[in-house]
Amino acid sequence: MKGPILVVLAAGMGSRYGGLKQMDRIGRNGEVLPDYSVYDALHGGFEKVVFIIRRDIEKDFRDLVLSRMEGKVTYELAFQELDSLIPPDIFAEAKKAGRTKPWGTAHALLCAADKLDAPFAVLNADDFYGREAFAVLGKFLAAPGLKEAAIVPYKLEPTLSPRGSVTRGVCEIKDGYLASVDELTAIEKKDGVIFNTAPDGTRRNLAPDTPVSMNFWGFPETIIPHFKKYFDDFIALSGKELKSECYLPKAADWFIKNSLIKIRVLEADSEWFGVTYKEDKEAAVNRLEALTSSGVYPAPLWR
Repeated sequence: MKGPILVVLAAGMGSRYGGLKQMDRIGRNGEVLPDYSVYDALHGGFEKVVFIIRRDIEKDFRDLVLSRMEGKVTYELAFQELDSLIPPDIFAEAKKAGRTKPWGTAHALLCAADKLDAPFAVLNADDFYGREAFAVLGKFLAAPGLKEAAIVPYKLEPTLSPRGSVTRGVCEIKDGYLASVDELTAIEKKDGVIFNTAPDGTRRNLAPDTPVSMNFWGFPETIIPHFKKYFDDFIALSGKELKSECYLPKAADWFIKNSLIKIRVLEADSEWFGVTYKEDKEAAVNRLEALTSSGVYPAPLWR
């Protein structure tokens, strides 16, 4: 049986960050956040990495990221472009509306579908998930005859940014399985209170320990046709809109509601941090320096 695959979503444009987060140097020796995810994934039993990027960043990505991994990591590249997998008539209407960004994380995953011939995990390039999370998800995905999916959720409060609002998938958990996930696009903390503001202005308070999706999912390869069905329906309904996005958590919620797959909730004593805004970088640099100084990571990472 083939070992699990790690899928890294690295095609983002970094509009709130003001640049390409996936290639911003964070580590002591110029490492970027995807370096640490790949390093931890290899320790967790993953055998191959698929990076999903845009063609216009391929050269820089090879120079700044892949060059350090050569000979140490088995990897492939997949490309998410504005017109990838989009029917020509819908693409023409979207372009007419002024669309410049692809259609989100579920769209990105489907751009790599032909490379996913084993159970796989999918995650964001601009997040740090912790080695324990890779260990539990890698073990889950390596089980023979896998029929279920999985998520490693994190507590909400440590995933917030003091610089502005964030998007999180709020998870409802029942008997160790994900019962629903609600993608909320404007969560922030003010005056000690964490809340979401809906597009209609409705405010919803959230507990600090609310479990949330940070896009750290595990799936059997048999899930791909369901992703395709969900995405095709989404594009037919919303593809012509200027800013519509097809999110992984919303796809997962659709799978649950239609009884297509059960999604187990895996617990890991693992920290998360990321770089939603440029000002978040300093904290990430300091934390990785501390982990390197304590011996969790070697310096340089890829020796």
